Amino acid sequence: MSISKILNSLEKSWEREDILLNLKNGYGTDEIVNEFLLKNENQIKELNSLLRPEDIDLLNQVEQLSTCESKLINEIKNLNYLEKNENHHILNQKKIEPFNTVSFNKISSFMINWSNKFVVIALLTISAIALSKQAWA
Repeated sequence: MSISKILNSLEKSWEREDILLNLKNGYGTDEIVNEFLLKNENQIKELNSLLRPEDIDLLNQVEQLSTCESKLINEIKNLNYLEKNENHHILNQKKIEPFNTVSFNKISSFMINWSNKFVVIALLTISAIALSKQAWA
């Protein structure tokens, strides 16, 4: 049998809809793969005997492509999760904000004004001390 016939046959036995249905029904990925290997053992052995080094390289590239797609799906899923969490956090902040906004604004403006005055006074004091030391020297 030729490689293309074997690959077509294996592709027909690996129906994506069936795999998704098995996943929804609680089958693990290892179970699904092992079951596929058992059902198609002879074809897989024949395929392995027909593979050339170039074909192995191609299989490695396809594996890397699948890994990239898996990572992309995972990142999209995580991004979606993070956005939902941020939206939830923002909604929670908006609920809390009216009670703390007034006091926070007063405290922050007081701190800004006080800290600015403190820095100016400290700089003037340091300058005065430095000038008086120079004058006494």
